[in-house]
Amino acid sequence: MSSRVNMSVGEQIAPLLEAYGVETVFGIPGVHNVEFYRGLGRTGIRHVLPRHEQGAGFMADGYARVTGKPGVCFLISGPGVTNVLTPMGEAHADSVPMLVLASVLQREDMGRMIGRLHEITDQRAAAATVSTYAATAFDAASVPQHVARALTRMTAERPAPNYLEVPIDVLTGPAEDSWKPHRPTPRPAPDAARIAEAANLLTNAKRPLIITGGGAAGASADIREIAETLSALVIPTFAGKGTVPDDHPLSAGACLPHKAGQSLLAEADVILVVGSELAEGDFYGEPRPHMDGMMIRVDLDADRLADSGADALPIQADSVLAMAALKDALGSNTAQQNAAWNADKAAAIRAAAVANEVGIRADHHRPILSILREELPRNAVISADMTQIAYSGDEIFPCYEPRSWLHPTGYGTLGYGLPAAIGAALGAPERKAVALVGDYGFQYTLNELGVAAELGLDLIVLLWNNSALGEIRDDMIRKDIPPMAVEQTNPDFQMLAASYGYGTSKPESLDDFRAVLKEALEKGGPQLIEMTPEAVK
Repeated sequence: MSSRVNMSVGEQIAPLLEAYGVETVFGIPGVHNVEFYRGLGRTGIRHVLPRHEQGAGFMADGYARVTGKPGVCFLISGPGVTNVLTPMGEAHADSVPMLVLASVLQREDMGRMIGRLHEITDQRAAAATVSTYAATAFDAASVPQHVARALTRMTAERPAPNYLEVPIDVLTGPAEDSWKPHRPTPRPAPDAARIAEAANLLTNAKRPLIITGGGAAGASADIREIAETLSALVIPTFAGKGTVPDDHPLSAGACLPHKAGQSLLAEADVILVVGSELAEGDFYGEPRPHMDGMMIRVDLDADRLADSGADALPIQADSVLAMAALKDALGSNTAQQNAAWNADKAAAIRAAAVANEVGIRADHHRPILSILREELPRNAVISADMTQIAYSGDEIFPCYEPRSWLHPTGYGTLGYGLPAAIGAALGAPERKAVALVGDYGFQYTLNELGVAAELGLDLIVLLWNNSALGEIRDDMIRKDIPPMAVEQTNPDFQMLAASYGYGTSKPESLDDFRAVLKEALEKGGPQLIEMTPEAVK
């Protein structure tokens, strides 16, 4: 830390974050939060300037999902905070670590509603609705304590957004030159007796099944080895895609919403669930199906464990530590006698999902997703918006590595795809990033095209343009509601992207799509490829 005395509180914040390992901040400077920037230039932290606070939050989300590290935002009071509440809600629903630092009115004016700029009745309370920790630093000494608490909760508890606001007069006031990062709190280790019990249950299971959620990403290698040791079938949730490669013989793919997946749940005698809420979104809006088998639940969240049922075996622990311990406990106990049968069953389920389980809505999407998968590197990252082609991709786009499929499943917000892809490209520049967006949701955050162009990011925006809110239109038809307010006049996306400096293309056939995709991958830089239903006929 710097030895200079009489530094302001705001000047100390960036160096403190750097000491905690923060490398990137997504922020928008304004009249009330410029003090955050006073010390930023003295650090090695990269600052990214989004075009909107919603973009900042989604970029932080994408960054966090691919790195496993907290995405950090610097935002202004009032509208800056209310604009980021939607990304915070998404991160909260999908267990994504995020730290939002914001200014707030000076202490004597907070909550008085006397006409101050950016005034809000209770800014902290608004942020608390989508945070697990939300605090106001009412004095200089409390700032580093709150930062430590916010960051500690992201590793010792369920990852989630956390929020800290600093009043303007505290930000500009003096701080003692003694801020240091707290020693990290160890991630919760599993109880040895519970691990031994889990190993015994799994070893003696005749039809073991493993379900992986987003919280299993860091334990990918051990889960794969556990599955192979047990000859256990693996079903990822949408957030858990790629934890075990989708082309692994024991992977049944993301089939939980389908009859085949639910049949597996009903047949399994022991089910190991790692890092998943088993939420409504994992079953596409349907209630969680009944499971007769014994559930072993590994999670950081005590509430999720309590929801598992009276007969379940709950293990509250970090998934990385728990899976390493379980792998060791299983040792060389194997169940290879079922390996070929399970592999045949997994292959049949994957084939059925691609062929017909997804339904006719995917007819236009299957060939596009197939070509995309064939041409992309195995470790590519897809950031998918709420759009029909992404819903198809949830189920049939194969992923081969963890942290490869980013989708706002829990909160279901439009506008996620592009900014989250930018965050992913910044967090994992060695991996090809693709934003998979629909024409309507794209317009929520298309202003963030400028960020990728400004930074020269290697990013492909794959736009599915059907000139409609296709899923809502189809849902209205299914429910015998005359479709209305589901079609819109779009801009010329080619001209728009070109004005930002993107390479652009609009293939007229699937062969054209493959050709322009190859060219975009070779050229690098920001590229927009616009596909329409007509190009797939």
